[in-house]
Amino acid sequence: MNILAIGDVVGSVGCRFLRSRLPALKKTYGIDLVIANGENSADGNGITPVSAEYLYQSGVDVITGGNHSFRRREAFARFDEDETLLRPLNYPAGAAPGNGYCLYDMGRLQVGVVNLIGTTYMESMPCPFEAVDTLLKSGTLPKITLIDFHCEATSEKRAMGFFLDGRVSAVFGTHTHVPTADEQILPRGTGYITDLGMTGVQQSVLGVKPEIIIQKLRTHMPARFDLADGDCRMDTALFTIDEKTGHCITIQRLSIL
Repeated sequence: MNILAIGDVVGSVGCRFLRSRLPALKKTYGIDLVIANGENSADGNGITPVSAEYLYQSGVDVITGGNHSFRRREAFARFDEDETLLRPLNYPAGAAPGNGYCLYDMGRLQVGVVNLIGTTYMESMPCPFEAVDTLLKSGTLPKITLIDFHCEATSEKRAMGFFLDGRVSAVFGTHTHVPTADEQILPRGTGYITDLGMTGVQQSVLGVKPEIIIQKLRTHMPARFDLADGDCRMDTALFTIDEKTGHCITIQRLSIL
């Protein structure tokens, strides 16, 4: 089974670029399932019902989130109604709408997708290690399960990879918008990459106009993060999973221009 994970989709420009490239990519690589991080898919951060629907119609099967998942209140009801629109699992119990994992039915089997958020250099949240450990011990998740760990610190992502090695099919990081060159299969069969990168404008600072970020860093004054314009790229990782064992057979990092 071939599963594609797509890095943070940034704004309407990133959504449009994804739509222009994903159909051909799915055909070329025989992709069975597409997971995309959509927490920045709306202009001005967050996700809206419109941006979520746009991603689905473009060929995305499961949308994961992160620290901007609830930036737009108009999406709250959609999180409750849509089982494939995920927010981080380790939100405080009863505090947030929606779910932190889903079981995607592919007919012959189910694929589990779990969304977690880190705690290092981010908002204080319940422990992601404990949250996913509890879920795995419940026996709810199928043999093929992938984890989107939305996290700032490389060390926390690496630790999660080894914590889940042999227990899930793949662990991929999101949030930093910068792809890492450490794709690998861990010793017990879990595919891993620290960060997928982003889907957005190449000549930008994480999708935002560089001059805005430079000014903010120099003056420490608030600034509106207007999205950059120009040529885009879509950063992804392609995982090939053994359907019998749930182990990752190969992992390939792809940046689509």
